[in-house]
Amino acid sequence: MNIDVGDGASVSAVHELATVQPAAALFVCAHGAGGHMSDQAMLAATAQLRTRGLDVMRFNFVYREKKSGGPDPMPLLKACVARVADYARATLQPRKLILGGRSMGGRAASMLCADGFACDGLLLLAYPLHPAGQPGKLRDAHLPAIRVPVLCFNGTRDTLCELDLMRRVLARLPDNWTMHWLQGADHSFHVLKSSGRSDKDVLVEMGEATGAWLAQRVAGKA
Repeated sequence: MNIDVGDGASVSAVHELATVQPAAALFVCAHGAGGHMSDQAMLAATAQLRTRGLDVMRFNFVYREKKSGGPDPMPLLKACVARVADYARATLQPRKLILGGRSMGGRAASMLCADGFACDGLLLLAYPLHPAGQPGKLRDAHLPAIRVPVLCFNGTRDTLCELDLMRRVLARLPDNWTMHWLQGADHSFHVLKSSGRSDKDVLVEMGEATGAWLAQRVAGKA
């Protein structure tokens, strides 16, 4: 499908049903800076989430649709997430609407939530707390303003989210935040063979934690 996102632009999107019905919520999932809606990381993560009762809508940002260079400015990224979410709400009428995505896509969704955009939860996959190698440039100023339930996954080897820095940020966030550390995983949720785990194991762990969060923090939310 194609979704009009304003200013004469439209983006491709795919709606996929949860493999367990009825679905607990619809997850509008945005891709990372170097990816697209059907890259391997997106497909692997959303396939697992669908087994946990999430319908999924994947979509491209405008820059990816146009096959242009770098990502759009953050205001345009946020506007794109909002337009896709509005379309999904109007056409699919989900029981619950969750925003989020991988890395940059999740960050854009989090900033939209901080602005007060209506949704029932925020699901962040590899939140980019800072640029790689630049831990002094934290992307955390807006996080305390988010009021919906949040589930955030990061690997303990993520070079865009140093564990100690994130823990300091979490200490000043409200209790709507749930942080789940994926032991040994990097920014792509990849683990070393020496860890004794596989990438699939990491995704299953992510799925199980998401299912529990949906049941505990989202399903009963008015």
